[in-house]
Amino acid sequence: MKNNFRGAGVALITPFKADLTIDFEGLGKIVDSQLENQIDFLVVLGTTAETATLNSAEKQQIVNFICKRVNGNIPIVVGIGGNYTQEVIETIAQMDLSKADAILSVVPYYSKPTQEGIFQHYMAIVKASPLPVILYNVPGRTGVNMSADTTLRLAHASDKIIATKEASGNISEITKILRDKPAGFSVISGDDSLVVPIIAIGAEGVISVAANVVPKVIADLTHFALEGNFKEAASLHLHLQRICEALFIDGNPAGAKAALHSIGIIENVLRLPLVPVSNSTYQILVEEMKVLLPR
Repeated sequence: MKNNFRGAGVALITPFKADLTIDFEGLGKIVDSQLENQIDFLVVLGTTAETATLNSAEKQQIVNFICKRVNGNIPIVVGIGGNYTQEVIETIAQMDLSKADAILSVVPYYSKPTQEGIFQHYMAIVKASPLPVILYNVPGRTGVNMSADTTLRLAHASDKIIATKEASGNISEITKILRDKPAGFSVISGDDSLVVPIIAIGAEGVISVAANVVPKVIADLTHFALEGNFKEAASLHLHLQRICEALFIDGNPAGAKAALHSIGIIENVLRLPLVPVSNSTYQILVEEMKVLLPR
């Protein structure tokens, strides 16, 4: 299947108003900023979107809003995952995905399935999905790692599985996937701090948290690396490292929301159990934003 997901993607946040309703005006500003700054694709309803706190109606409203705002200018990936396979399949069937281009589905969390369980989970999703599927390996959140062998087994089992978002941080495992993957299957970084290193060995881009805040820097860094201009890419990588660290001091997406609040884009509101960053972290983010976005 066609793979349009090369370059700089962003895992979009979901901004909320003080009354905890979705701030669609703020979301529109963020989406517009991505388009204006050459981000290549958007990921909607991922971890960074606080999707676990959204009900089914809100999820569909967000997908509809973003698809309308983007108007086909860049591809859109919708996050649909969970630890009950049948529920994931039912969600895929119930959602209107007619304007989306792919599904991003996280490794089942909490249940800690075996590698065989992970394989069977994804094969069931692939069978049910009308769209290509991007795997998402993030053991720091799920509690279980999808091994390189399982990723490769899935990649070879179905051409509907077009990529993996790798957020394991395990360069050895990522190298194995890049070495043995089938043609047309992509490795996408799930870690802003590893974009340049893994593109250097064959990865094809990033799904970025930091791009919510500094889309142009992420887009430029990714495009330089993909063009083989590692001198410029490395310079931006070093320039970006401090904000990447600061964004995760008090967790994601609290850091991204605080940074966007500091420049007047959204309110600094999260849904429980997540809470805003501490005052000290907020001040660090304010200072880093001044460096990256001088006024």
